[in-house]
Amino acid sequence: MTRLTLVDLFAGCGGMTRGFEDSGAFRSVFAVEFDRDAAATYAVNFGDHVACGPIEDVAAFPGADVVIGGPPCQGFSPLNRGAVGFERRGLWREYLRALEAIGPRAFVMENVPELLRSAEYAEFRRRAEALGFEVEGEILNAADFGVPQRRRRAIVLGLRDLGARRVPWPTPTHADPTLVLDTKTSVDGVGGWVTFREAVVGLSLQPDGRRWHRPRRPRPESVRRYKAVPRDGGDRFAMQRNLDRAGLGHLVPRCWREKPTGTTDVFGRLWWDRPALTIRTEFYKPEKGRYLHPSAHRPITVREAARLMSFPDDFALPEDQAMSSVARQVGNAVPPLLARRIAESLAASLAAGDPALATAA
Repeated sequence: MTRLTLVDLFAGCGGMTRGFEDSGAFRSVFAVEFDRDAAATYAVNFGDHVACGPIEDVAAFPGADVVIGGPPCQGFSPLNRGAVGFERRGLWREYLRALEAIGPRAFVMENVPELLRSAEYAEFRRRAEALGFEVEGEILNAADFGVPQRRRRAIVLGLRDLGARRVPWPTPTHADPTLVLDTKTSVDGVGGWVTFREAVVGLSLQPDGRRWHRPRRPRPESVRRYKAVPRDGGDRFAMQRNLDRAGLGHLVPRCWREKPTGTTDVFGRLWWDRPALTIRTEFYKPEKGRYLHPSAHRPITVREAARLMSFPDDFALPEDQAMSSVARQVGNAVPPLLARRIAESLAASLAAGDPALATAA
């Protein structure tokens, strides 16, 4: 089978590339990544054809069938109250420069949902259409495509020479279990979302230290807080009540005392039989979100988070990098399984528009 060539811009550690390669229809020929550790992870998994540095410094791009990648999203995120990354919010222009230089048949861009409501996206779409692409943007939930995580992301597809074909959005393979009879029953071929329990099958409850299934080393007072959070979905409010009843009210941070509502996911536990909520870059810190294990008195490990992102265990996460760096790579990635579903749909559309490619496939 002749595989389509792929260029990954803002590649991170390669979650999107992994999904496209796992589809069997694509092979990566070039990538660009600013972060040194993420570029090293990409190289370990896909080869040394990754340029490490600002995309603005890339003078020439190779030709390819498809371009993928998501410009840094901090500038669009509603969580970004400190305006971090706004200076790089305009990197969609570099994406356009690459499209013009590479001349691909299609592109896939990923970002936070707020992108689609931005003036930048409107201008990007206008310019991409001027290059001959038909462009559509949709918000997809990764859980609907088999990822054990409720993660809503903007996906922008652009295709040239679409003709009578439609923009190839992937068909969901899973759904909210309240919409199906139960998690083991399919309705019209769609089953319930994949759960935390299913994602971590085979991983020990007590981290064994192998392949990033290793614990953070919390302070004793943090462990006391963990133990006060009810299992399977408990939150910080229940933790506070339990600590007060146990005479350990001094362990409740003052800021929580003074804010009795909101931020319900901070210091919360995940559920065994639901997908995770969005895995962000500091998931090893339960004070950042609902990142406590459903029953163990600890935050989730990097390996558990990678499973919740749908990274297969054979995806190499270098052991010589800092936990904060590897966690950032995992949390910033496009879930490979979501990328694979997009890739499969895109490859079928491209084959339908190219008889020679369809024959090769």
